[in-house]
Amino acid sequence: MDNNKNTGELDVLLDKVRQAGAAKFSDEKKQIYADGIASVAKSGVLENALNVGDKALNFTLKNALNKSVNLYDELKNGPVVLTWYRGGWCPYCNITLHALQDKLPEFKNEGATLLALTPELPDNSLSTSEKNNLEFSVLSDLENTVGKEYGVVYTLTDDVATIYNAGFGLNKVNGDNSNQLPLAATYVIDTNGIIQYAFLDADYTKRAEVTDILTALRKLS
Repeated sequence: MDNNKNTGELDVLLDKVRQAGAAKFSDEKKQIYADGIASVAKSGVLENALNVGDKALNFTLKNALNKSVNLYDELKNGPVVLTWYRGGWCPYCNITLHALQDKLPEFKNEGATLLALTPELPDNSLSTSEKNNLEFSVLSDLENTVGKEYGVVYTLTDDVATIYNAGFGLNKVNGDNSNQLPLAATYVIDTNGIIQYAFLDADYTKRAEVTDILTALRKLS
């Protein structure tokens, strides 16, 4: 697990969202979110998720244009950066997707393919892709099927689920009533299918720094 201290360029942007939330949320709401993060940490998801040295599990998912993408087929062309985002409703996710898009030429220079997985329904993932002008594949992992196989899925606390469903209709966006979401996990997978870098954190406001992902890719060269 690579829980870096998140003091990089991306985290500076994410921290602005954290501070904005802290300024506008009530003490009760801030406590609900803090309890939600603590619940994830206690759930065992961080310990059970696939990690460095593990074999990445193959999967085939549809991208935003309904085209099938197979992980092992992509690995034939070079390493894969596999990252999860919670949904287009999540400001932290959108900032991270922008940062990944900005560095996409550098990923390509390392021969890497970037795949982003989301539990959103295809229409919503297409909207997210278009809104962020993404030039990499956004894959619909309906009901978190692949996320569960990788061990990165957790169940929201009732209080957080209530806020999300009242605020933007989480169950409608994802097309299920599980109230489950993936960690904002990121893996770098080598051409042998072995995970060489893993970012796993209970705090949904923290993300893998793009520079750390690129460093992991360069070590494969």
